[in-house]
Amino acid sequence: MEYAGLTERIIGCAYHVYNTLGSGFLESIYEKCLIIEIQKIGLLVESQKAIKVYYCDQVVGSFFADIVVDNMIIVELKAVRTLTSAHEVQLVNYLTATRLPVGLLINFGESKVEIKRKLLSF
Repeated sequence: MEYAGLTERIIGCAYHVYNTLGSGFLESIYEKCLIIEIQKIGLLVESQKAIKVYYCDQVVGSFFADIVVDNMIIVELKAVRTLTSAHEVQLVNYLTATRLPVGLLINFGESKVEIKRKLLSF
């Protein structure tokens, strides 16, 4: 399935939020605003979705994905000065745990929106 069009729509929503709010807000504020924008374009959004992590077919823990869009794309949000490799690894781990095919790491940084797109290889 082609995810580029869907991720571009989500990215457009992120830019709209940043252009409206600017920098300096907490991640939770950006999350709520991004959810509103994604819903406006007609996509299914789940916020703080609980995800179980399995090891050898046993649940060993859980985490909460910031946003899941259309049951296909994990959106991990940050509001930090700059993204690090640890943030990208976190998103890859989330994709691995969920087996969802695509993830977006979106940072509402000091001077711009930073975006990383990750694809899970099956």
